[in-house]
Amino acid sequence: MTTMTDSSVREFKMPDVGEGLTEAEILKWYVQPGDTVTDGQVVCEVETAKAAVELPIPYDGVVRELHFPEGTTVDVGTSIIAVAVGDGAAVAAEPAQEAVADTPATAEAEEPKPEGRQPVLVGYGVATSSTRRRPRKGGQAPAGAQEASAAVQAELNGHGPAEPAAPAAPAAPVTGDRPLAKPPVRKLAKDLGVDLTTVVPSGPDGIITREDVHAAVTARSATPEPQAAPAPVTPAPSPAAAPTSYDTARETRVPVKGVRKATAAAMVGSAFTAPHVTEFVTVDVTRTMKLVEELKQDKEYAGLRVNPLLLIAKALLVAIRRNPDINASWDEAAQEIVVKHYVNLGIAAATPRGLIVPNIKDAHAQTLPQLAGSLGELVSTAREGKTSPAAMQGGTVTITNVGVFGVDTGTPILNPGESAILAVGAIKLQPWVHKGKVKPRQVTTLALSFDHRLVDGELGSKVLADVAAVLEQPKRLISWA
Repeated sequence: MTTMTDSSVREFKMPDVGEGLTEAEILKWYVQPGDTVTDGQVVCEVETAKAAVELPIPYDGVVRELHFPEGTTVDVGTSIIAVAVGDGAAVAAEPAQEAVADTPATAEAEEPKPEGRQPVLVGYGVATSSTRRRPRKGGQAPAGAQEASAAVQAELNGHGPAEPAAPAAPAAPVTGDRPLAKPPVRKLAKDLGVDLTTVVPSGPDGIITREDVHAAVTARSATPEPQAAPAPVTPAPSPAAAPTSYDTARETRVPVKGVRKATAAAMVGSAFTAPHVTEFVTVDVTRTMKLVEELKQDKEYAGLRVNPLLLIAKALLVAIRRNPDINASWDEAAQEIVVKHYVNLGIAAATPRGLIVPNIKDAHAQTLPQLAGSLGELVSTAREGKTSPAAMQGGTVTITNVGVFGVDTGTPILNPGESAILAVGAIKLQPWVHKGKVKPRQVTTLALSFDHRLVDGELGSKVLADVAAVLEQPKRLISWA
């Protein structure tokens, strides 16, 4: 058998798909040694501290080796798959000795250094540390991770970390309103959270290439590429040595990892950094519930998600427009209050992987039907477990619907970088004084938590009162528009 030269092997490294992440777990491999791959083909699915993400390979070739089995947690910047390219691809196509490597590769082959710019995936500069294999029960070998497909609550609940949006790169030339790029390049940009309008094209006629997207991600991360190959990785311990969870006579212990670990850290940091204040108001939402039923019959909303959360979101957006100072963040380093002139509306979601907060970009500029479409897309994506890291970055204010669990309200903790979060309680039929008589009415309780460093009691009260006023008399959506 012909020996393949190192120059024909490309090592694909674990990228930082969420800006600042240090590791990701390999959930599922879609290829095996000997398989032919093409530029843009998804080769595996990984789970970060924020979401599950599919990783596309950036070149054509034949899979030579998978360095880690499914269930392994790998540091960003560590090679996860070797692909033979060029002349070496024919040799690599020969039957592979093993389907998946049981232990990590101890050394990586250097890639040829092309002339000019050499774009790379973000995160290669992260220091290498030990790589852990996902624990399993008993003595069973690691198997493909079960894909999260359970339905999310129809009305989403919970809250999780949100990060500030990345600085924009120089704008790229566009044709009309759409940058020039092939479908695989658009998918890569979406997976990596890159706005194609910010990418500088290098292809003929202003076409954006995969290398342009990688270069944009590299510039955004501001993480230098390592000067030498990573040090050898210590083989992972046997999966049987540390089960995912284990029972004693009276307890069950479950390791904290992934989304839950990131959420816990973010909430602790928020609770002990921002001085929280929570205010409450109970409101008659009978007219809002009637409007929801009317909109469901409106042809303009056919196929769209219409529910109380839609009108609650619109009510909050109206309140923010009337009280713009609530839509702000605290810059500790600069000792400045940063007022946002846009609203990225976060909707807290409870998913099988934990609590996340994807947000609707520029929700303030959307009509009610557009907002309904955005909410529907957000829910569907969360239900499928495909929410991207980019969708959870840059939120400015959040709604958490605890009412779907039958509770009246709560005192929500702010997402880091945001100044307000609105909790919506259960909508119940209750006795209420209406037009001088006690009648059964649809009633709910709202709770607004805010950062008291930049939102005083007056501002917080005005915002909460405006939300309540719109929900009590939804015709104010027109008069206050």
